[in-house]
Amino acid sequence: MNAIRLHAFGPAENLTYERTPVPHPAAGQVRIAVAAAGVHLLDTTLRQGVQGPPAPLPELPTIPGREVAGTVDALGPGTDPTWLGRPVVAHLGFALGTPPGRSAGGGYAEYAVTDAERLHPIPPGLDPAQAVAMIGTGRTTLGILQFADLGPGATALVPAAAGGIGTLLVQYAKNAGATVIALAGGPAKTALAAANGADLAVDYTAPHWADTVRAHHPDGATVLFDSVGGPTARAALGLLAPGARHLVFGWSAGPLTLTDTERADLTTRRITTRNVLGPAMLERAGGDNPLRRLETRALAEAAAGRLRPALQRYPLAEAAAAHHALETRRTTGKVVLTT
Repeated sequence: MNAIRLHAFGPAENLTYERTPVPHPAAGQVRIAVAAAGVHLLDTTLRQGVQGPPAPLPELPTIPGREVAGTVDALGPGTDPTWLGRPVVAHLGFALGTPPGRSAGGGYAEYAVTDAERLHPIPPGLDPAQAVAMIGTGRTTLGILQFADLGPGATALVPAAAGGIGTLLVQYAKNAGATVIALAGGPAKTALAAANGADLAVDYTAPHWADTVRAHHPDGATVLFDSVGGPTARAALGLLAPGARHLVFGWSAGPLTLTDTERADLTTRRITTRNVLGPAMLERAGGDNPLRRLETRALAEAAAGRLRPALQRYPLAEAAAAHHALETRRTTGKVVLTT
């Protein structure tokens, strides 16, 4: 089969398109003929060899990718035979039988193997790329939204509003009746955010962008969905109303650094900051398998048309170009590799 392999940590060019053996499913597993594989910003971090949560570094050489959709074409011993031939989507996560602390991966390929318990049927009306967007990015979005109090009277401030999660946050907030302030980089991305339903779309690469937001919404936002960190988040905190929530789930622009004066101001205004990834998200989702609960909900929201993932597609052979574009913020929506 054709696959993308990483033989050495480093730049996007280290991702090579090559022939590799077709994998075979073990007991309780299936093999998926992959039609679409999700690309995540975390994939670019792991490719560089940067260690950190939520996923450990893989052993090399490796086939990256943790989100796949396609058709089940082979079964391992003891696997439910009704899966054969069905269109499915799965988050590969950590496979049974892999060494502790090692990521399963394997998604950037024409075939991928995973445990049958990870499978979801692709709902009618969704194509594989849309399903891939919801199994990872969609589940994270719904996990984040567990900590937001959205509805009429709420004002959501969404940086990176043209990205995969940002697009879904804007849609969900509008569906809930909230006012949405979208921040995006450049005129093309702000136009996309506005078309997606944002009440105000502002280019946060422009000078004095925060003054523009403040002029339109002097009372401030009630929740900040922060995946950016850095100077953007620092300015956005000044746009929050007293008692607002600062929900943190990323730091693509670097860590957020505040002066003692700024921290005191947040305390005075009763701004609460919370990292909503990891254990907090799982605890809030509840149940024996909280990630699966979020995945199921995400797919249902997309199938019902309430959430519509934005997609940027690349052929599998162009995975390096997809990584480079994602790292340099030249993408919109969820980046997906297609076979």
